[in-house]
Amino acid sequence: MHIDLPEKRYYSIGEVAKAFGVNTSLIRFWEKEFDVIKPKKNAKGNRKFTPQDVKNLQFIYHLVKERGFTLEGAKTHLKEERQKSLNTFEIISKLEGIKAQLLKIKTQL
Repeated sequence: MHIDLPEKRYYSIGEVAKAFGVNTSLIRFWEKEFDVIKPKKNAKGNRKFTPQDVKNLQFIYHLVKERGFTLEGAKTHLKEERQKSLNTFEIISKLEGIKAQLLKIKTQL
């Protein structure tokens, strides 16, 4: 899944949820379930997600929504094969981004 977020230091929970096409409650739920998601909170308690948090969310989304892992299966997968799977996932994500750009160029021609 290719998400389209502008280059920023921090993203609000609404921006992240909109980019993934899910409710903010799901993002909050995944934050509680997965230790790798640790957004910063301001004085009001609003969550601010870093680009690394967004990458972790994207990987969790891929495991749960696209590959059909259960939450426990995704947690286990993250602990056991995190680095190997994350590298493969990043490569696939970059290739999907390139494909999207090429298709956009094709439609403009």
